[in-house]
Amino acid sequence: MNESGPPMTISPLSIFSLLIPFLLTASSALKPQQYRKTFIVRVQHDAKPSVYLTHSNWYESTLRSVATSSDSAVAASGRVIHSYDNVFHGFAAELSAIEVEKVRNLPGVMAVLPEQVRHLHTTRSPEFLGLKTGDSAGLLKESDFGSDFVIGVIDTGIWPERESFNDRDLSPPPAKWKGECVAADNFPADVCNRKLIGARYFCAGYEASNGKMNETTELRSPRDSDGHGTHTASIAAGRYVFPASTLGYAHGVAAGMAPKARLAVYKVCWNAGCYDSDILAAFDAAVADGVDVISLSVGGVVVPYYLDAIAIGAFSASDAGVFVSASAGNGGPGGLTVTNVAPWMTTVGAGTIDRDFPANVKLGDGGEISGVSIYGGPALAHDKLYPLIYAGGEGSDGYSSSLCLDGSLDPNLVTGKIVLCDRGINSRPAKGEVVKKAGGVGVIIANGVFDGEGLVADCHLLPATAVGAAEGDEIRKYIQSAEKSNCPAEATIIFHGTRLNVAPAPVVAAFSARGPNSETPEILKPDLIAPGLNILAAWPANVGPSGVASDERSTEFNILSGTSMACPHVSGLAALLKAAHPDWSPAAIKSALMTTAYSHDSRGETMLDESTSNVSTVMDYGAGHVHPQKAMDPGLVYDISSLDYVDFLCNSNYTVANIRIITRKAADCAGARHAGHIGNLNYPTLAAVFQQYGKRNLSAHFVRTVTNVGDSDSVYTVRIRPPVGVAVTVEPERLVFRRVGQKLNFLVRVRTETVELSPGSSVVRSGSIMWSDGKRNVTSAVVVTLQQPL
Repeated sequence: MNESGPPMTISPLSIFSLLIPFLLTASSALKPQQYRKTFIVRVQHDAKPSVYLTHSNWYESTLRSVATSSDSAVAASGRVIHSYDNVFHGFAAELSAIEVEKVRNLPGVMAVLPEQVRHLHTTRSPEFLGLKTGDSAGLLKESDFGSDFVIGVIDTGIWPERESFNDRDLSPPPAKWKGECVAADNFPADVCNRKLIGARYFCAGYEASNGKMNETTELRSPRDSDGHGTHTASIAAGRYVFPASTLGYAHGVAAGMAPKARLAVYKVCWNAGCYDSDILAAFDAAVADGVDVISLSVGGVVVPYYLDAIAIGAFSASDAGVFVSASAGNGGPGGLTVTNVAPWMTTVGAGTIDRDFPANVKLGDGGEISGVSIYGGPALAHDKLYPLIYAGGEGSDGYSSSLCLDGSLDPNLVTGKIVLCDRGINSRPAKGEVVKKAGGVGVIIANGVFDGEGLVADCHLLPATAVGAAEGDEIRKYIQSAEKSNCPAEATIIFHGTRLNVAPAPVVAAFSARGPNSETPEILKPDLIAPGLNILAAWPANVGPSGVASDERSTEFNILSGTSMACPHVSGLAALLKAAHPDWSPAAIKSALMTTAYSHDSRGETMLDESTSNVSTVMDYGAGHVHPQKAMDPGLVYDISSLDYVDFLCNSNYTVANIRIITRKAADCAGARHAGHIGNLNYPTLAAVFQQYGKRNLSAHFVRTVTNVGDSDSVYTVRIRPPVGVAVTVEPERLVFRRVGQKLNFLVRVRTETVELSPGSSVVRSGSIMWSDGKRNVTSAVVVTLQQPL
């Protein structure tokens, strides 16, 4: 799981002002290719001069015309990393700073975008979501388990031989399919089948930035050498497999959300990350191949949409009718951490399920501390206590030792002992490896203050457990107290295996990235949450379950956590909904998932935040936790067309040129069609942001259109749950539909007064409106943010 910090919002001017001076000041002694960087060039497709037979000819000629040396002019064709034809018109190439400026000023060039590197946002969940194979009716039955619909997974590749990807009893690929299985030395074309119907890999952007890959540690093929892609693919569409478990934990049946859906994998992530030029090439290929859903568990910093290759690729995919789901990121529990925030993508946060893996610490003073772990080796004795030390305690070198970084521990202090390590920098299993190398017999990994009390179960190489921040403090106090009394601190770790029916559930996972949306605060993100903590799914044969290089164990399945795991749950559900409702647009599917989501837990109370055990908010879970069965029959949907998104961009004060970079469409932002504000995008949630500039009374309105996808001759009545201190009215209060497919409008007004806030602070208040016909409830969050300017 990626443990990066909060994302930053970066303006295009700041990107170029930082990047170009650096490039321009490179030593003149260097050859041009030594200081070139990768850029993505957006062109006006119809601007190709007729003298060129193909766009590729035009791109190569363009590079020759701007080349800063005769050598680079000759090698122009070799500098085109990718050529894009479907979701994006243009190419990616290595350019010097001088060449960047020349290209930007050429006719037909709309934008030059700097390469950005992204990172991965690193079972019982189908049953937890109410998807049971034996049901005679319901989403699985109605959709034929997703058969004949294709999910494209953009990730680290796949291990195709896993049983989760068998093609027993599947018909041939759908007739619309145009993709292929790209063969390589370790990936013959015949490993694809009627389940895995396409596999490609894209590494040109990665190699342009990092040099030729080391093929002793990476596989130049669609085969997965990391594990992340195999895991996410099987969550989305894995077949039923029994028995399934990891090191004896989570024993049962493993299945993806859409067990009969077809898979197409697009490998874009390598040891150094996932590069925009490769990701965009994967989007381009996936849409051309004919996927119905794209699942992307990758993210990076938040930038304006016209500089965001993922947002650009996702827009054109959505425009082609492809549903795009993306992980929200693992930057939680802090605010403003959510990524992949474009409104045409479904942004997925993570929640818990009703299963965990307790591994508790028994202290020498009789205290017992709750923890979690997955460990299948020889356990520590329950009736024996072992010496316990804090890695950052007396005699250590301080910071690096406290984190149990490689080479930081003194075997003379560690041998034969259980070691308490602080979480951070290196992975949790890697800390266990460091302790094991130093002679330790066990490890306890304590969260930091920022991590809070949220726990993730990892596969470990030695007896180990993870504990929360407060519990870590308690263990440190015990160690200090024991030292002062000249009694050695002692402990053991007791493993309790798999525990089911854990309550309350779901809970918002501590790591799950939170709103508000830093690019467009008026669009609530994340959109919703899905299971993402301790998820069992398929795993490659060549990667140990801990992910540590020295781990030589092999397992068919592994247990991972992250919004990376939540995202493919929604991807699979989208395939089921598309199969059940082939005429629904990506926005309609998203609406069905959001308006039927729930915000309560198994106790019937508002979901908790795992990091604090306090009540969570809409900034944590968006519309709520996904509810597949209700999403199949939502009653009403909020549909959005590509032209609606153009209106949204106009109202966001994007320039016509920048809008065209994103949409490939000409925009007339001065037209009457674009009158209004950002909040009038027909989104399933309603969010208003007020700046308090001394004005006492604040108000906003929202116009929404709902489409009847339920029964003809149906009447929906609104129920309002206003945010605290906010007046909400809806006109009309009844919607009378005569036929399926009919659209009706309504107006929502919100009014509030200013509140006392310190400069630079804000307060968020939330409520909801719900349309009900007596058997269906269509719920939309209403969120009001009051901000006090500095």
